[in-house]
Amino acid sequence: MARWEPDARGRLVRAAMELYRERGFDRTTVAEIAARAGLTERTFFRHFADKREVLFAGGEALQDLVVEGIAAAPPRTAALDAVAEALRSAVPLFEERRVFARQRHALIAAHPELLEREVMKLTSLASAAAAALRDRGVAPTAASLAAEAGVAVFKAGFERWIDDPKERDLAHHMRAALDELRSVVLDQAPPHARSRRSSPSRAPSSRRTSARRGAGF
Repeated sequence: MARWEPDARGRLVRAAMELYRERGFDRTTVAEIAARAGLTERTFFRHFADKREVLFAGGEALQDLVVEGIAAAPPRTAALDAVAEALRSAVPLFEERRVFARQRHALIAAHPELLEREVMKLTSLASAAAAALRDRGVAPTAASLAAEAGVAVFKAGFERWIDDPKERDLAHHMRAALDELRSVVLDQAPPHARSRRSSPSRAPSSRRTSARRGAGF
């Protein structure tokens, strides 16, 4: 394969994932990835700092998208709603790479050092979201809580999406996770179970109804 052929980054990612599956992450070298892609090691390092970053390089784009989404939220948007809507805007990025996301998830789960890197990336995402909320005038503690809760919703929804045999989209699972978070905070059942647990004579208060209104997932 000619080394000048376009889409070098994509070719490196595909080659790396093939080799990780065939030989295992630990036994795969950068030289082997580059050779499988028909490129040089120098080209590899123009795109990725090391072989781990093949799995994590998309984190910067996600973080930028979330920060921009929070900044663009209408002025009176609640903090958690702003984070939720910003994360929802990233759904298409994941939907178009569902197969890769599943392979990546399995690989990371099997390697503690990769799992540690994943946790660090999510922590960085929450910190960036909190900073964006503070820029909107949200109090520091509230900003941190909303950002961390939003990232937790994203993580829970993502894990369900990966394992969903019905192939429902990521937005569906993020909405469900957000509903469950709100139900925990309000100490009541999520919408799909509320009819079974609620007494017919007990209607939710206006305060609870307002708190459950959707965040845009």
